[in-house]
Amino acid sequence: MGKLRDFFKPIDMTVGSPARNIVLFAIPMLLGNIAQQLYNTVDSIIVGKFVGDNALAAVGSAGPILNLMLVLFMGISTGASIMVSQYYGARQREDLSKTIGCCIFLTAVASLFIMVVGTLLTGPMLRLLNTPEAIIGWCKGYLTIIFLGIAGGGYYNILGGVLRGLGDSFSALVYLVVATLLNIVLDYTFVAYFGMGVNGVALATVIAQFVSAFLTLRRLTKMTDLFDMKKEYLKPESKYTKRLVSLGLPSGLTQAVFSMSMIVVQSLTNSFGEMYIAANVIVMRVDGFVMLPAFSFGTAMTTFAGQNIGAQRMDRVDEGVKKGTLIAVCTSAVLTGLIVLFGRYIMSIFTTTEALIDTANRCMRILAVGYIAMEVTQCLSGVMRGAGDTVTPMWISLLTSVIIRVPLAYLLVGMTRTAENPRGDFYMMTRSGLISWLIGALLTFIMFKVGRWRKKVL
Repeated sequence: MGKLRDFFKPIDMTVGSPARNIVLFAIPMLLGNIAQQLYNTVDSIIVGKFVGDNALAAVGSAGPILNLMLVLFMGISTGASIMVSQYYGARQREDLSKTIGCCIFLTAVASLFIMVVGTLLTGPMLRLLNTPEAIIGWCKGYLTIIFLGIAGGGYYNILGGVLRGLGDSFSALVYLVVATLLNIVLDYTFVAYFGMGVNGVALATVIAQFVSAFLTLRRLTKMTDLFDMKKEYLKPESKYTKRLVSLGLPSGLTQAVFSMSMIVVQSLTNSFGEMYIAANVIVMRVDGFVMLPAFSFGTAMTTFAGQNIGAQRMDRVDEGVKKGTLIAVCTSAVLTGLIVLFGRYIMSIFTTTEALIDTANRCMRILAVGYIAMEVTQCLSGVMRGAGDTVTPMWISLLTSVIIRVPLAYLLVGMTRTAENPRGDFYMMTRSGLISWLIGALLTFIMFKVGRWRKKVL
């Protein structure tokens, strides 16, 4: 029982082997991210198998709009992780307590805003994207249910970010696994037994996210040895609100612009018709799993850098960067190799339509090298964010995802349009993504070496 309790203890990354700390923190993060990715993946598999390819396309087409509405949570979560990790590393209990209280209040405000605005804008946004009539009704129903229950997902993600900032990635993993299993059971029940279709998977997701949010909040209320959760701390002070906003705003803006660019690209995808939309959904679902090591190690590097910078241990930060990035790149290389070798088998989980399987598999092969580049981008960006420099990763992401990716996608597709193929080459969109990732990795490496982030400590 004692050993089991040890897993739930926050990791103090200011002592011990940097590589070991990063790996111990990243593994639960990776497993947790896999579980979270299963939310959307199981939705896609079940509607694809029990409802059809058009339902699969509907769930995927809703993604860019949903991501755009979640930018407020992204901003709060990023700011919270940075402040919590640095205050924890510096052992500043009152600052830590007030920061967490501020996060809880701001999440409530953001949830209410997204619930109202997201529900109102769903219909107009889908029409703006030229969503095919065959799937627009399903898309609208799915998004409406998700937005009405958005508070569950918002609180889990932000409070999970607080737990990770404290060095506790294991608790977040356990609660997410519980919610994911519940989501799978409810998905199957609502769709296969009750015939609720796309609306059923949306409802299952909302219920499961509320469960994970409740468990995460309960865990935080028991961590009284690290901080205080008092009623007076739930009233936001301008000092902490301004810091959260200043640190989280660049990440929130990045996600907002990135989501907007994905909406523009989605509009281009929609022009190819339902079959290619469904193939793109499969690619996004598999892509989500292959990206997980990058995001997991990136978050681990943010917490590691934040705690050690708070403790004024830059020597440990430099050592952790080298070893953490190397481990992340090796992990991604193995996963990418598996995708190349067994891609068709993986794609066939979602559909039995051969054309969809072939199209999705070819896209993943084009993107393969880019996943390794993304490891470098996420790890080095994670360190910069942990130091408090959220602006540099922001402008690099904006440059690559908007200024390069979007025009390049339209340009390459336009160049391949012919009388025989008036829509152009669908795979050019995938190549534009690969090019933007490679450029992003190069720019991130250069700016990390320049070292502006070293001067941005709170």
